[in-house]
Amino acid sequence: MFRLKSPIYLLSVLLLMVSCGPGQNKGQAETRALDDKARLAPWAYNAVIYEVNLRQYTPEGTFEAFSNHLPRLKDLGVDILWLMPIHPIGEENRKGTLGSYYSIRDYKGVNPEYGTIDDFRALVTKAHELGLKVIIDWVANHSSWDNAWVFEHPDWYAKDSLGNMYAPFDWTDVVQFDYSNQGLRDAMKEAMIYWVREADIDGFRCDVAGMVPVDFWESAREALDSIKPVFMLAEDEDVSALLEKAFNSNYGWSFHHHMNKIAQGSEKVSDLMTWFANYSTKVPEGAFQMHFTSNHDENSWNGTAFERMGKAYKTMAVLTFTVEGMPLIYSGQEAGLNRRLEFFEKDQIDWSDLSMSTFYKELIRLKKENEALWNGNHGGKIELIATDRPEEVLMFTRRSGSNQVVAVFNLSGNEVEVSAETTISGQYPDFFTGNIVSLPLKGFSLNPWEYRIISIQE
Repeated sequence: MFRLKSPIYLLSVLLLMVSCGPGQNKGQAETRALDDKARLAPWAYNAVIYEVNLRQYTPEGTFEAFSNHLPRLKDLGVDILWLMPIHPIGEENRKGTLGSYYSIRDYKGVNPEYGTIDDFRALVTKAHELGLKVIIDWVANHSSWDNAWVFEHPDWYAKDSLGNMYAPFDWTDVVQFDYSNQGLRDAMKEAMIYWVREADIDGFRCDVAGMVPVDFWESAREALDSIKPVFMLAEDEDVSALLEKAFNSNYGWSFHHHMNKIAQGSEKVSDLMTWFANYSTKVPEGAFQMHFTSNHDENSWNGTAFERMGKAYKTMAVLTFTVEGMPLIYSGQEAGLNRRLEFFEKDQIDWSDLSMSTFYKELIRLKKENEALWNGNHGGKIELIATDRPEEVLMFTRRSGSNQVVAVFNLSGNEVEVSAETTISGQYPDFFTGNIVSLPLKGFSLNPWEYRIISIQE
């Protein structure tokens, strides 16, 4: 159950009840009930996101086969399913045998390898029946070289000094759009609207969102919200303006890199302090970042979470669930995914060992049960707690009303004894082990990479 904390929110609900007539557009009415600053629907207040690599998920690699996993994912506790691009993949300049998901040949089409649009609609319907939301990956910065727009609307594409279309960076299988053309903007926005209207999806994860003009995204968001409240995730960290009106969340890349370096011993906890200090300046009020130990890019190109984080893996996963932001679980992490998945070829995830599911279920339960860990304005701000081991130990608290979490992490490979003054005192059980933690800390012993999470709910 969601607590109505804000008078603004309560007023919006009352207005909704008064003004909703039988002929009124349901989406427009629901939009007025969104969080005032963050445009966040209530179903996202404490949500956890799960990235679906459809190609590698099952032997069939189809919507229908994946749908059999929905009850398991519901039981796991995730809320938002992010499907990597579902569209037909370009053949010209294709990479590998199957090509990159992010080389889009038809923005209103479905990759026949996955099934039909009716199969996709059935997947979304089944997810909704289970209380899950579905967002799809959207690639607005570039298309495949054999997208029909290349031939029908060449003016929609950027040109080099010789007047030739070109690929961004070394992404040779795609061609760069030119957003100075209104026709492109209209077509791209209309294609996004198509998926909300025709398949009832709940939002988008937008690829390299910072490479597309902010005003395009803002216009698209306004149009989408007029149909139904959507969740918008930007693959970007540098363009904070994206979070002002267009997006609810962006990527916590910097935090992720800090976690990798600390796990590898090249950084200390003190190196992370700048990130905490700058968080509120990089993320506008009400918005939040998405945090992760892995995703499709990290897994395929930089290594598994086990490769990058070693013995610190679980510690860093707990950290992503307790700092400000929305946590992500990547396909297979609940099955202990311990290899890099091929990006352009078939490479099925091994589901034979789901022993990590219990770990993630407990993390999700922690987040959902304690409002201090909720997303954006609906959770508590981080308050760092000074310790006598500032290079190795990270300690903080988050509060929301009568709910509070106190977290202590030994972010080193050494056993430490730590002391710290806190504003609360008493003896509390650790959320995961039940072992008693006495606050304030006085010579408290922590094993390498050990953590203690105290969840206080009154």
